[in-house]
Formats: sequence, C-alpha cells, structure tokens
Amino acid sequence: MDISSSANEVTITGNIKSVNDFQSIKSTIDSIKDSTSTITIDIQDSISITSSVIGYLNKLVLKDSIDLNMKVGNKQLMLLLEDLNLTGTFKAKRR
Repeated sequence: MDISSSANEVTITGNIKSVNDFQSIKSTIDSIKDSTSTITIDIQDSISITSSVIGYLNKLVLKDSIDLNMKVGNKQLMLLLEDLNLTGTFKAKRR
C-alpha cells in the first residue's frame, strides 16, 4: 500500500491489509486533521479495508467531528461499505 496527501486529500493505492497500513493511514490523517475540518480519502484500488481503519475513520467522524468524504475505486469495497452501513457515515461514493 502507498499513501500520499495534499492539503486535505489523502490518496491510497494498493490493498489496505496490515497493521503497518493502518499506522500509515492514521499518522497521515493525524498530520492534517488539526488544520482542516474536511478530509477527502481517495481509496483507488483496495478491495478491502481493515477493521482498525474502519474504527479510526468512525472515530474521526463521530468523535472528532471531521467531515469525511470517501472516494472508492473498487466495486467490491463499495459493496462492503454498503453492507456495513458505512456509506452515509463516510460519504462514500464510487470514483
């Protein structure tokens, strides 16, 4: 997995699958969340997302009041978010 950020947008390429991936996502978002109240996460091609990432993103929205917008490139991941009723919480849309 590779991650990059520019202003308030975080771009993730590759599969999100390990603890290291979670730590990379968390540290990248933590570095920008204090300077903005809106964050866009572009998950370009991952087919899944770990429960730790889901929990962290939930905390951002529900506790930290971050306006999260998610762009999802993979149909299977979008279906997973729909099954978990997270499309509304994460404002997830297909790219």
